[in-house]
Amino acid sequence: MIDETFQQQVNRLAHQAIELCYHCHKCTAGCPMAAEMTYGPDRILRMVQFGQREPVLASQDIWLCAGCETCGARCPNDIDIAPVMDALRHIVLAGRLRPGEPRVVLFHRLFLAVVRSTGQMHEAALLGAYKMSSGDLFSDLDSGAKLVLKGKVPLWPRFSAQRSRVQRIFGRSR
Repeated sequence: MIDETFQQQVNRLAHQAIELCYHCHKCTAGCPMAAEMTYGPDRILRMVQFGQREPVLASQDIWLCAGCETCGARCPNDIDIAPVMDALRHIVLAGRLRPGEPRVVLFHRLFLAVVRSTGQMHEAALLGAYKMSSGDLFSDLDSGAKLVLKGKVPLWPRFSAQRSRVQRIFGRSR
């Protein structure tokens, strides 16, 4: 039996009509992340259409989506899959479910925390916070050190002149 409420929920959150998908596979053929995914964009849409809530929400695919919107640009029915993936991630987080890629969620939360505090991105702060929080301290230490030594990643953050404005945006988004 098809769980139409899951499809309707995704459509409402994503402002899309995924029932229009007839699975031409153009989205997956153009997706730069498809090779890393278990299902790919096309099969994720199909699973939502068939109400396969649990496997979709537990999938790593919804977290691997880069949001590049190549899929939507290729879709003959103008389905923009990037907002669908956003909606699926929202359902996972709102439902306090276990994400398919927990480190991506950690990275996302830390990214937002850095932007909230400085008003802009600061790579060294994000990298340090991620390394400490994930426990993955040494996997790419050599690459990071080279970037710092070349001056590509400044150690001290600069605070944006628009910092208070950025913080107000975060406050309104809650």
